[in-house]
Amino acid sequence: MKKVILITGGAGFIGSHVVRRFVNQYPEYLIVNLDALTYAGNLENLKDIEDAPNYKFEKADILNVDQLTQLFDVYNVTDVIHLAAESHVDRSILSPLDFVYTNVIGTVNLLQAAKTKWKDDFSGHIFYHVSTDEVYGALGETGLFTEETKYDPHSPYSASKASSDHFVRAYYDTYGLPVKISNCSNNYGPNHFPEKLIPLMINNIINNKPLPVYGDGKYTRDWLYVIDHARAIDLIFHEGKIGDTYNIGGFNEWQNINLVHLLCKQMDEKLNREAGTSEKLITYVKDRPGHDLRYAIDASKLNKELGWSPSVTFEEGLSATIDWFLDNKEWLDNITSGAYASYYEHQYDNR
Repeated sequence: MKKVILITGGAGFIGSHVVRRFVNQYPEYLIVNLDALTYAGNLENLKDIEDAPNYKFEKADILNVDQLTQLFDVYNVTDVIHLAAESHVDRSILSPLDFVYTNVIGTVNLLQAAKTKWKDDFSGHIFYHVSTDEVYGALGETGLFTEETKYDPHSPYSASKASSDHFVRAYYDTYGLPVKISNCSNNYGPNHFPEKLIPLMINNIINNKPLPVYGDGKYTRDWLYVIDHARAIDLIFHEGKIGDTYNIGGFNEWQNINLVHLLCKQMDEKLNREAGTSEKLITYVKDRPGHDLRYAIDASKLNKELGWSPSVTFEEGLSATIDWFLDNKEWLDNITSGAYASYYEHQYDNR
């Protein structure tokens, strides 16, 4: 194989789309998917490529140094795309140490494993770290996050990701490890675990459950279609500059409440419900601590240097996302019931 790429967190939401893209686009690469299969890791996300000749799955934990060392040696890993992370802000408020261990210690373990494996010659290798725009803190009503924006994290999640970014840069500056970093805005699309805003609302509308909206609903986010994110990662991996950071955003800001209203409108149309039916489910709930008012990414560097831009409008991407969830009711039922967790045992332990 031309390359052996270890993709961490490849059974998760964003990771599964990255794995699928690389497996399908690059048959000359061996793609090794490392995932601990915690609550958000779901191998059903990759059923369509699980038997591809250039794909391998390894159930492992980035906190286990021995497992990492063994995988780097067994597969002779040439490159890393690191997506494995605890990523839900609400969970970080309840269990901050989980985020420290996975996002900080886990990242350092990977950096050290790569440094050790590639120590004789760093040339031709890439350690690509996927991060978030939340490391930059919050914006007022104007302005955009650029690659030069000072870090100002406000939640345990964003603080842990900021720390992992700093360690990646430290390994570049100190040891010369060939790294790349991207910071993305909020993702949405197929296979999204239904604890995040859009899939949660879709699932609740399907089941006529309340639609919980934090505070006054006027928090603003930039939304990025996950398939466009995977395209950007592919582009940065192959053409981005070593040592550089790239912001990936959808050029697409929405206040939460306006997004929910659009979602309700599209869902009523697709479910053949009377207009306004789903909006009646909107319920305002107590705000969460440290809630950032606005995030917005300036992705002009990625556009100018590498020619990337979003392939769909938000309305188009949201419509396609809703269609996917409506067409994959079994996947959604398995996720919400917890049955998805048995897929690994069925698919791998019984072989």
